[in-house]
Amino acid sequence: MKLRRSLAVLALVPLLGGCGIGGFSGLYNTPLPGGADVGDHPYRLTAQFADVLDLVPQASVKVNDVPIGRVEKIDLAQDAKSAIVTMVVNGDVALPANADAQLRQSSLLGEKFVELRAPAGEKAAGRLGEGAAIPLARTNRNPEVEEVLGALSLLLNGGGVEQVRTITGELNKALAGNEAEIRALLSHVDKLATELDGQKGEIIRAIDGLNRLSSTLNGQTANLTNALDNLAPGLKVVAAQRDQLVGMLQSLNTLSEVAVDTVNKSKDQLVANLRALSPALTKLAEAGQDLPTALQILITYPIPTVAAGNAFRGDFANVRARLDLNLDSVLQNIVNGGKSSPPPPVPQDVIGGSGSPPPPLPLPQTPPPAASSRQNSGGPLGGLGNLLGDLLGGG
Repeated sequence: MKLRRSLAVLALVPLLGGCGIGGFSGLYNTPLPGGADVGDHPYRLTAQFADVLDLVPQASVKVNDVPIGRVEKIDLAQDAKSAIVTMVVNGDVALPANADAQLRQSSLLGEKFVELRAPAGEKAAGRLGEGAAIPLARTNRNPEVEEVLGALSLLLNGGGVEQVRTITGELNKALAGNEAEIRALLSHVDKLATELDGQKGEIIRAIDGLNRLSSTLNGQTANLTNALDNLAPGLKVVAAQRDQLVGMLQSLNTLSEVAVDTVNKSKDQLVANLRALSPALTKLAEAGQDLPTALQILITYPIPTVAAGNAFRGDFANVRARLDLNLDSVLQNIVNGGKSSPPPPVPQDVIGGSGSPPPPLPLPQTPPPAASSRQNSGGPLGGLGNLLGDLLGGG
């Protein structure tokens, strides 16, 4: 009996020593019988999970429900919000570098394990190797049984199921007797949806235009802010002149009524006047460039435009004149009683004067007539002309 007690104490000593500090760690590191075969050349990789639930070391790592490795350890990540799971995987198993890791449960109440699989909806690339890391974006976990039961309990006890009956009853009351209207409404909705689908391009262009407009307004934020800040004084002025503005608008309304009435009453006369004006406008249009040219000449009439420009220069005018002091011509004009013959044509140099005053013209030198010509002059003055010629002309 004493021998049995001694053997029992000796057997409990190593167990008690294993339960000390780090004892459970040693138990976790102890290989379990029936575990996955990691082969002769295993490799280690890590996966970051937002929540590892009750996953423990030595849990299985599977691919398509086939064990290929085990969980070696679980550490807290540097962000203190996630966990880093280190796994030992059989080196003969080829997994893509962009593989996903999911935390699953073997049965309803079974143990947790890590499942590695190829990415869904993405082409596999590369291969996992020693030191590979699966990021948080490629890890996930299945919902727990407790979570499912809790959500179901919330739904059944005061959740949405209780309101479904009320909603159904109210819908029946609203639709009863209105089946035709509801059917027509659904037809209109279907037509509206079809029209909107046909105008999809225009709607997209309108949205793009609004986007550009919003971008432009965003770029003018400072100017808009300044305008809004300085808008208050202008609004105060408008508010102070409200009565005047209202009176002006009322006066404009009265004026518009009078104008409309006037136009309505004088419509026939106005149309007749416009039709009567049509021939004159037609002739003016046919005149073309002749009308401006004629108006230009009209200003300087009777002197041509070029000559007037040369004769009149500012506040003075250039005039060139020729004085005929031939006494025979003067007496001839006296005898004829002012009925002289048409004057000789004016030379061009009289009209086209230069910029400077013309030089004085020399008086005509009348040669003295011979004695025989003075006595036998056959002109209308006869000897009186010769006599005056001797007195005034000399010789």
